[in-house]
Amino acid sequence: MSRSPEKDVVLEAQKIVQEADSRKVTLRLLGGIAFRLRNPSSLQANLKRSYVDIDFVGLRKQSKQIKSLFTDLGYTPREIFNAMNGHDRLIFNDIPNERRVDIFLNVFEMCHKFDFSNRLEVDKITLPLADLLLTKLQVYEITEREYRDVTALLNDHKIGDKDDSDMINLSYIARLCSEDWGLYKTVTLNLERIESALPGFSLGEEVTKNVQSKIKDLRAGLEKAPKSFRWKMRARVGESVRWYELPEADREVVDSRRPQAPAN
Repeated sequence: MSRSPEKDVVLEAQKIVQEADSRKVTLRLLGGIAFRLRNPSSLQANLKRSYVDIDFVGLRKQSKQIKSLFTDLGYTPREIFNAMNGHDRLIFNDIPNERRVDIFLNVFEMCHKFDFSNRLEVDKITLPLADLLLTKLQVYEITEREYRDVTALLNDHKIGDKDDSDMINLSYIARLCSEDWGLYKTVTLNLERIESALPGFSLGEEVTKNVQSKIKDLRAGLEKAPKSFRWKMRARVGESVRWYELPEADREVVDSRRPQAPAN
């Protein structure tokens, strides 16, 4: 099978998941498109945003099948990057539409590190809601697009103690944060930032209060969870030592098979 990627990035992401499933390849969406598919509120005027790239988590043991899948779907591998980083991450470019696909294998690592290899069977299209939330709240230099995505997710879903299609698993989030002071620090800091930014989105009193209530529940759950010895020891060090990583900026979409023009 060989084809060209769809121009509509949301439709293309869904088609990739469908084709992967037909080949028994496990791929789950994360990033903005995952939030768009899970959260009707993401279509509200004040929460709407554009989507450029497509992000997935897959299984490292299926790396070979993933490479074949994207080649068949009309994508160009970023060959040098994939050769150097293919154990953990693959990148493919859609040259005609000037976008890229990022595939994290087992582990998602940006400002903080998560092993999602045992979380990919919870949902058939995206990561579970709790994990989607964490991928945004782990961003230390959080931006307005993360504010919008998190706000839409909190507005549309309940806070609870299990994973399902309409519930954010607070027990799971609290457990991860109670084992890692750095993650706890970034998550709680970003919840405060989002709460402060809420009035600026002009979402109306009902939505604003709903999201504020969810943030309050999340923060209470994080505080209540018993902390590990490692957490307590790291908390003593506090902010005097940096607790997060700053990932390198993304490169633009390029065809790595073509020679690049020399820098001026």
